[in-house]
Amino acid sequence: MKTLLSSLMIAGTAALLISGCTTPEHGAYLPENATKFNQETTSKFVLMDPGAQKSVTTSGLQEGRTTDGKLQVAANVRNRENRRLQVQVNCDFKDEQGFVIESTPWQTLILTENGQETVRFPAASLQAKNYTIRIREAR
Repeated sequence: MKTLLSSLMIAGTAALLISGCTTPEHGAYLPENATKFNQETTSKFVLMDPGAQKSVTTSGLQEGRTTDGKLQVAANVRNRENRRLQVQVNCDFKDEQGFVIESTPWQTLILTENGQETVRFPAASLQAKNYTIRIREAR
């Protein structure tokens, strides 16, 4: 009886070990959480870190065309705090499919207490159809 019980326990343990040691499937995998944290793809104004999110907002965006037909955008950037802020701002210009074709250099913007400043970005290319203005804490 003991040997039968021992044999069954060994067989059961072996079965568990073998079933737990399967090799993963190979092939192509779909991305997980593809729509999570994609604000830069879908929004025209994004805040890149928690500090900027807490302290900065926009009171308006303006889009237009230059005399030669290039996209030009402006944002009213507002300080939500009662202290002076230093942030950096840039603009990614995108084609009609949403791919970045031009990225402006980061520029420093100083916002006075509860103040507001307008930043403007002209595109260098006629292919620019959309944009995302990005703001982060100064580095």
